[in-house]
Amino acid sequence: MREFSVPPVVTAPPVGGLADAVFEHALDDPGRVVLGRKVDGGWRDVTSAAFRDEVLALAKGLLAQGVRFGDRVAIMSRTRYEWTLFDFALWSVGAQPVPVYPTSSAEQVYWMLFDAGVSACVVEHEDQAMTVGSVVDRLPMLARLWQLDAGALEELYAAGAAVPEDVVHRHRRAVTPDSVATVIYTSGTTGRPKGCVLTHANFMYEADTMVARWEPVFRSKPEDEPSTLLFLPLAHVFGRMVEVAAVRARVKLGHQPVLAAEQLLPDLAAFRPTFVLAVPNVFERVFAAARRKAETEGRLGPFDRAVETAVRYAEARELRTFGTGPGPSASLRVQHQLFEKLVYGKVREAMGGRVRHAMSGGSAMSRRLGLFFEGAGVTVFEGYGLTESCAAATANPPGATKYGTVGPPIPGTAVHIAQDGEVWLYGRHVFAGYLNDARSTDAVLRDGWLATGDLGRLDDDGYLTITGRKKEILVTSNGKSVSPAALEERVRSHPLVSQCIVLGNDRPYVAALLTLDPEGVAHWLAMRGRQAMGPAELVRDEALTAEVRRAVVAANTLVSRAEGIRTFRVLAEPFTEEGGLLTPSLKLKRRAIEKAYASEVAALYQE
Repeated sequence: MREFSVPPVVTAPPVGGLADAVFEHALDDPGRVVLGRKVDGGWRDVTSAAFRDEVLALAKGLLAQGVRFGDRVAIMSRTRYEWTLFDFALWSVGAQPVPVYPTSSAEQVYWMLFDAGVSACVVEHEDQAMTVGSVVDRLPMLARLWQLDAGALEELYAAGAAVPEDVVHRHRRAVTPDSVATVIYTSGTTGRPKGCVLTHANFMYEADTMVARWEPVFRSKPEDEPSTLLFLPLAHVFGRMVEVAAVRARVKLGHQPVLAAEQLLPDLAAFRPTFVLAVPNVFERVFAAARRKAETEGRLGPFDRAVETAVRYAEARELRTFGTGPGPSASLRVQHQLFEKLVYGKVREAMGGRVRHAMSGGSAMSRRLGLFFEGAGVTVFEGYGLTESCAAATANPPGATKYGTVGPPIPGTAVHIAQDGEVWLYGRHVFAGYLNDARSTDAVLRDGWLATGDLGRLDDDGYLTITGRKKEILVTSNGKSVSPAALEERVRSHPLVSQCIVLGNDRPYVAALLTLDPEGVAHWLAMRGRQAMGPAELVRDEALTAEVRRAVVAANTLVSRAEGIRTFRVLAEPFTEEGGLLTPSLKLKRRAIEKAYASEVAALYQE
């Protein structure tokens, strides 16, 4: 199939902007709890009326401090309540938030603030203030800098106390669906980040579509009030869409700035969301932690049998859904029930206990991992999209999930596969273009279609499978084309492996560089009664190398011999954003990695 479309389920809003929902909800149901705010280690409920009052007070302060309709204001912070507050306050006065990853370097910050022409900036703490301060002499338009951890909210509330509320409402009513809502910079895997211009209409159409189609999965039980804990970065379009959709759908929203298990898991247990939205790495961590715990307790054998049972059970149900199988057999149902209390319930408990549905995006999720969670009682709906498509353009729908695919187009969207295999998207959520970059805009927008740069295929039911990136296809010196994505994903699924980059462009065969997962390695050593080892010792350890080799051998079963990884090297240090080897959304910067590890790469082709 070359093209597939799904009719819309919502209409584009004819008037208004994103901030209107805050004021409408407060008028309609002022006592409803719409956010959870972490205060002094505990969670405090925030009603729709209280949130409206805070948004209004902050909007007045922004006006008093010189922010005007159409101004761009940067927000550099981790995911926290105040970011959402600033977003809706800025939208209330017709300003345009420009998200900046909190880990961005001074030069990255300079480029984004300069290119966007921001007039003010919000940072989280002193280190970020110093980062902005180091480039402020090159930012002539930057007039204001507010620091959240130094009383920014109180300062702005006080500044706006004398501003009449009607001034804010006049600004808000001037916002139209076609007004620019935000400029989000791409992560820049192959060059300088580009600013994606997204309108209020883009966000409203995307959010309302996702809510209309997926709203039934927001609750774990029909009587539950829906809630979600947002731990995705709000600097990324996926996290931003979750924020907007939650506010528009009156889903209770909490914020968690740290993805580390020791901080995330307690907040999941305390907040108890009814569904979560995450990247595959989060689900991989939950699974790996559960498996390590089982092995530590001497129950690895039963755990692995439970995993196999969950996968077979979910696969049987999937076949029945699409009319190609009878569903789980009686014996499989009995086995599945046996492992419910022993394993599956504990996995769900680690996610807060109430989660029965989740959405995954940002990168590919392995089919087997998706099947495991389905079999364990958590249906993960995998989707696909870009910053340029305002988050999801395809997603697996409720009741018809095909694991290993990213689903059919969301309602109101069309997917086309070009002659070279590139995925093209069409819909009202597709962006208006890149800021100050007509050439790049013309390169990706073709008569309304967005050329994504991703390669994929559509099956007979219109479900999309992403097979790689056009720019990442390797061509060996023997003329063999290799897509590295599937190989890298399979290698990374091993508990000891953290990252994998497959090489081979213009070289005689395919090779790989790997980095180790610290938690996985620590557990592996402990289970063998061995002492902790330094990075240099680990990469020379023959037993560990042999274990990692199994991951490479397993990955090679996916491809022909000519496409398989012939040799690999384990590195002592991980690829990091600080080292310039990862984007803020944790994607590999392939050229930078090959340059940084040029001697190691050369050695792979001398063995």
